[in-house]
Amino acid sequence: MLSLKDRLTEILIKNKLILPEQLQQALAIQQKTGGKLSDIIVENKFVKESDLISALSEGLNFPLIDLKRFKVDSEVVKLVPPQTAKHFQIIPVAKIGDTITLAMADPLNIFAIDHVAALTGFKINPIIASSHDINQAIEASYPDTTKEMISDLVKEISDASSIELVKEEKQAYSGEQDVGHITLDAPVIKLTDLILEEAVRKKASDILIEPFEKKLRVRYRIDGLLREEPAPPKNLHTSIVSRIKVMSELNIAEHRLPQDGRFKAKVTGKEVDFRISVLPSAFGEKVAIRILDKTQAMLDLTKTGFDPDVIEKVKKISKLPHGMILVTGPTGSGKTTTLYSVLKFLDSPQKNIVTVEDPVEYQLEGINQVTVHTEVGLTFASALRSILRQDPNIIMIGEIRDLETVDIAIKSALTGHLVLSTLHTTTACGSVVRLVNMGVEPFMINSALVCVVAQRLVRKICPKCKEEDVLAEDVMETLRVRFPKGEKVKFYKGKGCPACFNLGYAGRLGIAEVLILTPAIRDLILNRAQEHILKQHARKEGMRTLREDGMRAVVAGQTTVEEIVRVTAPDD
Repeated sequence: MLSLKDRLTEILIKNKLILPEQLQQALAIQQKTGGKLSDIIVENKFVKESDLISALSEGLNFPLIDLKRFKVDSEVVKLVPPQTAKHFQIIPVAKIGDTITLAMADPLNIFAIDHVAALTGFKINPIIASSHDINQAIEASYPDTTKEMISDLVKEISDASSIELVKEEKQAYSGEQDVGHITLDAPVIKLTDLILEEAVRKKASDILIEPFEKKLRVRYRIDGLLREEPAPPKNLHTSIVSRIKVMSELNIAEHRLPQDGRFKAKVTGKEVDFRISVLPSAFGEKVAIRILDKTQAMLDLTKTGFDPDVIEKVKKISKLPHGMILVTGPTGSGKTTTLYSVLKFLDSPQKNIVTVEDPVEYQLEGINQVTVHTEVGLTFASALRSILRQDPNIIMIGEIRDLETVDIAIKSALTGHLVLSTLHTTTACGSVVRLVNMGVEPFMINSALVCVVAQRLVRKICPKCKEEDVLAEDVMETLRVRFPKGEKVKFYKGKGCPACFNLGYAGRLGIAEVLILTPAIRDLILNRAQEHILKQHARKEGMRTLREDGMRAVVAGQTTVEEIVRVTAPDD
């Protein structure tokens, strides 16, 4: 019998849904990164998921079900354990007599059908559904999936007599051999993998594993906000931390000093980078894990969510032959992603682009990237000095932290290089004041700096549960937002559904204020004008502030007023 991959290839070509070169590209990606061919085709937008599923249904002669419009029987769902449903990407939807109707992403998977038949004792009637819809249905039908799986694994660990668990009070191991024994034990590996897999599946950017006196807390940062997840018992904390250290090639016997590391792993069929930071705390080691999922990275200015007007300004400025462009904002506001997107836009065989970062987050093909190693003396400043001898056209500096770095960056911009960098300030005008406070002379700023982009990431309303919202008049008065008379503005919110984990939000978009240094702004900088004066004149010249750009996104139905108030400060 042909596999789904072979049949899928045959169906796509027969129905002329995909070009032969696109299919070859998809197969090459699959060979390189793994994963399902159908998922790769949809992710790369070669074929719409709805068209793909319809073609598969017709080509394989299996009925098609739209799970978004179908209420799954809660009693039937109980017949299949959540682990089995997730593993095979299946969900039982109905039972008639001695037959279960089973929605499957791969209806040709005989192993899945035989396994469910043996498990339940019923005959199986397979039907086809999209893997995305099946995953959402599993999430909705098994709300405590993660908790149950953690409980099962903890029981497995408790029943395994070969494991010597560390006593909570001591928070130390008797020796390195014991540590190795615990971290290589299968249940601990499964438990750690489950935490990582859930985070990637939920599109989290960070994982925090935090020990307290009597409990362990696990939190995921999803769309910029932390969310608590089911956690293992406290007595497994040290085993999990040791497992993460082994994966990151850190010293598992060192518990007194902070450690940093990274590792790469295949999670749910895709390659993901994990950056690890271990910090000793009062009740054990706290672990922070940054997830760098390359499939989620949209290194394209048009896909950042910025307003087209902002994108056009950034593109125009970035085409200048020399000067310095700064992107500012707090940690996690998407500054590095914006810089990468600009580099991808500028990249060409005629340009020599070099970056210096701490650390390199994403490898960009065709761009020379340098990682800072302060322990051996390779700092931002020393790396920049060497880069200038490499005949670069464009230089990207991961972050300006001190006067030495900013001094070399400005001199690079003055000597014919285009310099891109980030700065930790909250507003575009505040960046100019910050540079002056760092010791940069105003005339140097005027000569080198051409543009400052301050940005934030705000959560988007979930498209699956988006509905109209009514705002009170006093809310609009408080926000000091004015609309032209007679213009009726509609507001929206997310009701909450399984697709967005009942949050009402799914994904994020960028909002920005772009300060372009015009002659009038340069005169103010030369006279060391305060931030509010710079902002006032910039607004007169057409700069839209973060709050104003945020309200534009609200009026466009992309986000909510609450989200803009949470992320941006008032203008007055």
